[in-house]
Amino acid sequence: MDKSNLVLIGMPGAGKSTVGVILAKRLGFDFIDTDVLIQAKRRRRLQDIIDREGLAAFCRIEEEILLALQAQRAIVATGGSVVYSEAGMRALRKNGLIVFIDVPLPELEKRIRDMDTRGMVIDPGETLADLYRRRLPLYRRWADRTLNWREETMEEVAARVSHLATSLDFDPFREDNIS
Repeated sequence: MDKSNLVLIGMPGAGKSTVGVILAKRLGFDFIDTDVLIQAKRRRRLQDIIDREGLAAFCRIEEEILLALQAQRAIVATGGSVVYSEAGMRALRKNGLIVFIDVPLPELEKRIRDMDTRGMVIDPGETLADLYRRRLPLYRRWADRTLNWREETMEEVAARVSHLATSLDFDPFREDNIS
């Protein structure tokens, strides 16, 4: 499989899904939301899976989805916990350019109002700030490039990701990337 995907990683509330849809339309790519794939496979909401099966089981399910993903010329919006899976991240990197949408904690705190029902992989008693501090090094580790949010609209973020991809000579329309 060719490295023709753009993979968006980041904290819950960073806008990965919204930016991903905009990018897919702009670039003529498929759009894949790994959280939606999990829900479709399990026929339950993310929070229901976490509540009934636990965080570790959810992470195993997420890893299964990542390892089974067969995408080309796709924007892949991942769940925030995707960086906990070494195998899953290697599979995503093998087939795509990984872009970390880095949104500062104060902005995330404004955006996220549904922590208890959102389907977040967060330990009981853990705050969003705790989660941010734990995940930030993982996002940085896996990112091929980081896009720092600058109080922009999602359309502006999508334009920056698109520009970033083209400036890196990432051309998913190259003949050797089209099957």
